[in-house]
Amino acid sequence: MITSKKYQTLLLILLSVAVSGQERALKSLLANPVMSGASFSGCILNTKDGTSVWEYNSGESLTPASVLKVVTSAAALELLGPEYSFHTLLGYSGNLNKNTGVLSGDIIIQGGGDPSLGSPYFSEHYDSFLSTWIHKIKESGIKTINGRVICDDSRYDYQPVPSGWLWEDIGNYYGAGVYGLSLFDNTFHIHFRTSEAGSVPEITGVMPDICRYDLSNQLISYGTTDKGYVFSSPYGSYGWIAGSIPANREDFVLKASIPDPPLLMARLFDRMLDSADIEVGQAPSTYRIENAIAPEMILLDEVESPPLASIVEVLNHESVNLYAEHLLKEIGLQIKGKGTTRSGIEVLYGFLQGTGADTSGFFIEDGSGLSPINTVTSKGLAGLMLYMLTKAS
Repeated sequence: MITSKKYQTLLLILLSVAVSGQERALKSLLANPVMSGASFSGCILNTKDGTSVWEYNSGESLTPASVLKVVTSAAALELLGPEYSFHTLLGYSGNLNKNTGVLSGDIIIQGGGDPSLGSPYFSEHYDSFLSTWIHKIKESGIKTINGRVICDDSRYDYQPVPSGWLWEDIGNYYGAGVYGLSLFDNTFHIHFRTSEAGSVPEITGVMPDICRYDLSNQLISYGTTDKGYVFSSPYGSYGWIAGSIPANREDFVLKASIPDPPLLMARLFDRMLDSADIEVGQAPSTYRIENAIAPEMILLDEVESPPLASIVEVLNHESVNLYAEHLLKEIGLQIKGKGTTRSGIEVLYGFLQGTGADTSGFFIEDGSGLSPINTVTSKGLAGLMLYMLTKAS
């Protein structure tokens, strides 16, 4: 494990090589000027009997960054199973007059904690599920809705981001929060046209357009690298964009986190109903906003997520923080009965203890590794990897 002031890199070496070779490689690494002020930790275990082949500072606590996703993924696969899936429900409350097509009630979209609903990573799986929902509503005979479109996002708590995350992260796509009803990876795209260095980039579009909200543009055009950040908070209606993005670009995109995905879903589906000539009497909302509990509903449709194994594959290959945080809350809900970050962390610690891995140097603040105060040890991670290898064989 390597940690410096500006970055942290975790190195897991799973090569069966001579100890003497490792010692030479270590001396060469530590002598490199880039290692000045950095810390290193490593551990190699024999996969046959679990004995240590080579170690260096293996018990030192260092920041894991995204390698923490391995811990969350392992726990979710073990505790929920690779075929586990999430379910998003569409239904309605109240009474439907079959003769007139008038619904005296609400259209309800109930979130089931699906982290990948509508995600570009799974576009073929979800296809046009929202259009299918419009068809289901028409098929039911509903022509007029006296109530509203309302989303039930109560599966998890209403604290979307872990307390240890940095303010500069949570407005950006990689800092998107976890909601009982998530959508489009809780991400939207802001398009810019930039000109000469020092000028203010022009916002040319927001995709999806319904995600547009009050954003103060404090960006400048400069250089060739992306140093732009979106600053906003969950459930907020205002934010700002600061920093710099490359100059002289016809189309440059910043990806931002959606402040309230359940409300976005309600508004989006309300708009789609209007386009389908289905009248809705009241403004879209969520049960969080209304401070109410969802009533019993008549089910119209159900959308099932891909299996957990597929979600975990994308989680780790693409390093999707959102998916890891979703799984953390889900294991908290299923094992402890509470869909919170804290309960999920308690489950993680219990899982790790059950694997026999040494967790004495672990401090876990989230499920993705985005928090800078997470720490792990190479010895503990090697023990976990050995356990998972044994389970898979």
